[in-house]
Amino acid sequence: MRRGRLILTLIVLALVAFAAWWWTTNKKLPALLAPPLRLTPVSFSDLPSWRSSDPRAALAAFARSCDALSRKNPADVMGGAGYAGTAADWLAACHAIPSGTVSAAAARKFFASWARPVAIGNGDDRSGIFTGYYEAEIEASRTRHGAYQAPVYATPDNLVSVDVGAFLDDLQGRRFTGCVEGHTLVKCPARGAIDRQGLKRAKILFYAKDPVSLFFLHIQGSGRVHFDDGSWSRVNYDAQNGQPYTAIGKTLIGMGVPRDGMSMQVIRKWLKDHPQDAQRVMETDKSYIFFREEPITDPNAGPIGSEGVPLTAAASLAVDLKLHPLGAPMFVVAKRPDANPDREEHDFHQLMVAQDSGGAIKGAVRGDVFWGFGADAASIAGRMKSAGQLYVLLPKRVAAKLGASKDYPLP
Repeated sequence: MRRGRLILTLIVLALVAFAAWWWTTNKKLPALLAPPLRLTPVSFSDLPSWRSSDPRAALAAFARSCDALSRKNPADVMGGAGYAGTAADWLAACHAIPSGTVSAAAARKFFASWARPVAIGNGDDRSGIFTGYYEAEIEASRTRHGAYQAPVYATPDNLVSVDVGAFLDDLQGRRFTGCVEGHTLVKCPARGAIDRQGLKRAKILFYAKDPVSLFFLHIQGSGRVHFDDGSWSRVNYDAQNGQPYTAIGKTLIGMGVPRDGMSMQVIRKWLKDHPQDAQRVMETDKSYIFFREEPITDPNAGPIGSEGVPLTAAASLAVDLKLHPLGAPMFVVAKRPDANPDREEHDFHQLMVAQDSGGAIKGAVRGDVFWGFGADAASIAGRMKSAGQLYVLLPKRVAAKLGASKDYPLP
């Protein structure tokens, strides 16, 4: 009897060990258990406030995206999930963009003439989360002196981005980032190691005055630089170290800071009020951003997004590129804060264009709204966290292929 129980115990332990090994090595399991990306064609009358909306900013943003689309191979698939057809499917809409100044009604008529809205869901669930970001500002110097001590790095010359699908067919569309040391590809240093040891293989663009402001520049991914000689420049996202992103708001909540009311403003104040702990808390986010410097040719234009075109305030949206296509118009149904924290939030029912991405922007119904530059943009973006719904506008011929609805497995 005891021997039988021993054998049974060993079998159970072996099965548990095998299950643990299979769970940790099979990276596709979470995607298999997750609900699929579900696309359901609807009508424009199903979009809240569509008839009273003003999509003129989105029209201007879409025209910029069409410039990028025109440089693609017509056979290129639009987006990671592949639901948006090919670049060729969008060219007719791009060629039909009206010239000159148009009214809000004319802009709505343009989109309705060639597109059909499609509701996006996680299976049956169409709810999601929408946040905001903005173009940050930092004070800096070309030389290291006085308070200007925090280096802002260009991309290290040994950092590489690997297309795993080029080596393994079952991992098409998957990429990872690493650093080459000798003849070996290794993980790039995390934020803490970079803070302590620096980066010998990366050029220092300049030195920031405030490490906390520099940290928020990393979070936003782009910004304007005001130098101590009075000049201005812009830095755009160029690369990331491949380490995981952790929202330090979660770190602070774990340390006892109240969850209610957590915002960028609350986080910034806490870091300023706790200088002895600020670096340690910021280093819980291992992700680190590398920048490229560019002149500010148009102060009214936003930074360059993932699509390679300037972002438009309240009309450019960051999305998960593993699922969604750059350049596609997307209708957001959410709430946004007022620039004045004492005022109530507003409905945000707005047509936007997917023109950017971000490390924290993951999922089917997930968007990050670009709010532009300045104090109002920072106030709105830092406090925006809204439940909402997301719709994508597809060329009618592409939408027709979805039927009543269609599911796509998550990558």
